[in-house]
Amino acid sequence: MRPIRIFISSMQKEFAEERATLRDYLRGDPLLQRFYDVFLFEDVPAQDRRADELYLDEVERCDIYLGLFGSKYGHEDAEGVSPTQREFDLASELSKTRFIFVKSSKGKCHPKMAALIAKAGNHIIRRRFASLPELTAAVYASLVRYLEGAGLLRTGPFDATAPRNATLEDISPDKVQWFLSRARNARDYALAETTTVTDLLTHLDLLDKGKPNHAAILLFGFKPQRFLISSEVKCMHFHTLEKHKPIPSYQIYKGTIFDLVDKAVDFVMSKLNRSVGTRTLGPQAPVEYDIPQEVVAEGIVNAVAHRDYTSNASVEVQLFPDRLEIWNPGTIHPPLTLEKLLLPHASQPNNPLIAEPLFLTKYIEKAGSGTVDMLKRCRKAGLKPPEFRVDSGFFVLTVWRKVVSGAVVQVDHGARSEAQSRARSEAQSRARSEAQSNQVMRALRQAPLSMNELVNTLGLKSKTGALKRTVGELLAQKLLIYTIPDKPNSRLQKYRLTEKGKRFLKEKE
Repeated sequence: MRPIRIFISSMQKEFAEERATLRDYLRGDPLLQRFYDVFLFEDVPAQDRRADELYLDEVERCDIYLGLFGSKYGHEDAEGVSPTQREFDLASELSKTRFIFVKSSKGKCHPKMAALIAKAGNHIIRRRFASLPELTAAVYASLVRYLEGAGLLRTGPFDATAPRNATLEDISPDKVQWFLSRARNARDYALAETTTVTDLLTHLDLLDKGKPNHAAILLFGFKPQRFLISSEVKCMHFHTLEKHKPIPSYQIYKGTIFDLVDKAVDFVMSKLNRSVGTRTLGPQAPVEYDIPQEVVAEGIVNAVAHRDYTSNASVEVQLFPDRLEIWNPGTIHPPLTLEKLLLPHASQPNNPLIAEPLFLTKYIEKAGSGTVDMLKRCRKAGLKPPEFRVDSGFFVLTVWRKVVSGAVVQVDHGARSEAQSRARSEAQSRARSEAQSNQVMRALRQAPLSMNELVNTLGLKSKTGALKRTVGELLAQKLLIYTIPDKPNSRLQKYRLTEKGKRFLKEKE
């Protein structure tokens, strides 16, 4: 197996001891040395190359970017940017796995380093350390989790192991019967509706030495929460823009995974504003919600299907006047990143034995298309793009509601004023995003351009997060394509306007 390459990025003088310690630790640890290889500039012999070119080449080659951030920013080039900043930006652009460790210091932090730390914190989890032992322990934990997420360390998946004292008597024949009927209708599932409980669980790999495993209990159990208390879903509806007690409407749902999804979706849809159209296109008047039902269902089923069931926390569904937030215990695992979620990607279920029955009943597609579909449906409905973040051990999805004059009710004056201000800000943001999309497509109309060439053509000082998001969205819409499809992360990569993009631009003009 090819070693997993780690690039350690930091200001060398400030972190000389930490860099050497980490290198020796990673090369000497019996477990980590089996999988990882670490790059340090200090170990490179003299070469007839510029140091900054070597740094960026190594960032491109690495699998993991490990950043050590402190109080100093470092030498600035002609554009006022330090090597550490360049390395972090390139790692982000190439969607590398990034681990950031921030050294606690009583001294004054350079303003540009403070900005870089804040920038990193908007996308990934940072860890603080005050000593070398704290740093090595934190790095060890992150690298072991990476191996587990990549499937290189296996101790037995949680959903494949049996809960203590569970027996086949804890499986509901009625729920199994419902599943068989639904799966046959939805996916032409091969097993007959008369299939026994044992035969179905065997066919779906849901038995552990003859006992139902955690996945079986969650999918077909009489009382799944008897074995997994935190598998419940908490649904809350607030009339203010932040969480405040008392909560006007609060429900805790229990049952199988199918029950939890259905009940949580019904809860949200019953609280959303809706408008009824005319019967001009048919005998039944269409009903439109301020968040499409498909988006609500996709967000909830993803949370329930992919959550970390070893956590003591529950899935929380929180509906506010301006947004829906779904808090899911857990995180995303390499090679997925937050940025990649809004681009086409492979399906990587955290609980594969749970994902298969959900696929067979058409609750999910197992194609890695769910988040991209959410983006498209939100855009079609005139909503802001959904947002993803990791916060305090939770993966958080935010879906913005459509703000319609007079639609949001029971909001106090201060909250209403804030909601209106947010609505104006969102409208301005959408206008800026649309304007930049048009600028990008016009710039590409003459010839393909790289990201750096786009920056220069558009008159920007550097690559911005907004520009990268715009390009990502245009790629997702098939308005742009890569000029080197099989090497999306190549530094030679350029973007070309598609025929669809040309038609779209012509219609806009």
